[in-house]
Amino acid sequence: MTINYDTLPNGFRVVTEHMPGIESVSLGVWITAGGRHERVEQNGIAHFLEHMAFKGTKTRTPLQIAEEIEDVGGYLNAYTGREVTAYYARVLREDTALAIDVVSDILLNPVFDPHEIEVERGVILQEIGQALDTPDDVIFDWLQEVAYPGQAIGRPILGPAERVQAFAQGDLAGFVDEHYGPDRMIFAAAGAVDHDEIMRLCEQAFGGLQRPSSTLIQPAGFVGGERSEIKKLEQVHFALALEGPGYRDDAIYTAQVYANALGGGMSSRLFQEAREKRGLCYTIFSQAGAWSDTGLITIYAGTSAGEIKGLAELTIDELRRATSDMTEAEVARARAQMRAGMLMGLESASSRAERLARQVAIWNRVVPVEETVERLDAVTLEGVTDFATQVAGDPRAALAIYGPGKTAPSLAQLTERLAA
Repeated sequence: MTINYDTLPNGFRVVTEHMPGIESVSLGVWITAGGRHERVEQNGIAHFLEHMAFKGTKTRTPLQIAEEIEDVGGYLNAYTGREVTAYYARVLREDTALAIDVVSDILLNPVFDPHEIEVERGVILQEIGQALDTPDDVIFDWLQEVAYPGQAIGRPILGPAERVQAFAQGDLAGFVDEHYGPDRMIFAAAGAVDHDEIMRLCEQAFGGLQRPSSTLIQPAGFVGGERSEIKKLEQVHFALALEGPGYRDDAIYTAQVYANALGGGMSSRLFQEAREKRGLCYTIFSQAGAWSDTGLITIYAGTSAGEIKGLAELTIDELRRATSDMTEAEVARARAQMRAGMLMGLESASSRAERLARQVAIWNRVVPVEETVERLDAVTLEGVTDFATQVAGDPRAALAIYGPGKTAPSLAQLTERLAA
């Protein structure tokens, strides 16, 4: 594997990784602008803009965009996150130039045709409606909202329907002008890549881009709170979050090992206690999510109306128990699961390209896999226990409950139990 990283004079960054034995190329442009960069009146615009990328340019119709990639057997897509928006493709090596041309065209030459805006507005409103009909989508949006109330990082990426209904051509163009500057763009490619050729193609496509961009974001501040809605569903959906470290904090590795040991697999504490021993639920897990300056330790479970009280209290008891009797074997198992998951995930070109872009966005360098493994292996039982104590000792928490949860404990009752 050979990694190369260069920057064009205008600040546009290019990072590639050659993977021997691969005939395809996964490539794309990752832009460090997402839902978190929206003002309140713009909530949902980053996601709307991502949809409009495929709706026509100055030289291609929407159908031509799809046909040119699919005529060579390729794949084109995009996604919007809280801190990044990505436009990416996968093609065979001989079609690399075509893919770069299409991706650059949709980024640099969108037309935002009024008719296409209306068509896509309808699609996004249907997407919002689908999300609202999906309880585990709803509950994580609520959890984010109560964890970070009144903040951009707490608002839903799709945005509220009333704002989506109001966006116009000028709103889309304005967000591009404000955030899609070359210094916010990272071109990443992995697979059968020729770095020098990709540099030439990127210089040709993006070298003339001189658009200034804003990098200001509202700092995150975890607050906590609760939102609960009683609704006739088959299950009560329960989500609890406590503040964790951001991904630039060295503690992120300890947080990930802790979350994995607590509820990351079938051997984890929550899975064993809640499902295997007591049959309280089918799904339960914990995870450590992170952004640039904050993070969340999140626990989710779905259970029946009759079991929600016991499940919620068990969750709190397991958070408390982790402060005193976590074992070396559990920490070693969690480290091994994380190490294997990371290394297995890097066996695809798409995962490699994503990793390159994210690491350049975070650290402005590509962190060697060996360095990440070393950091994981350096997590100790003492460190995990200290982190568990820190998490359990923080009086702030966020809680979301959706479904027939009349008997669910309140956030105040759960935090009081945690502090007992």
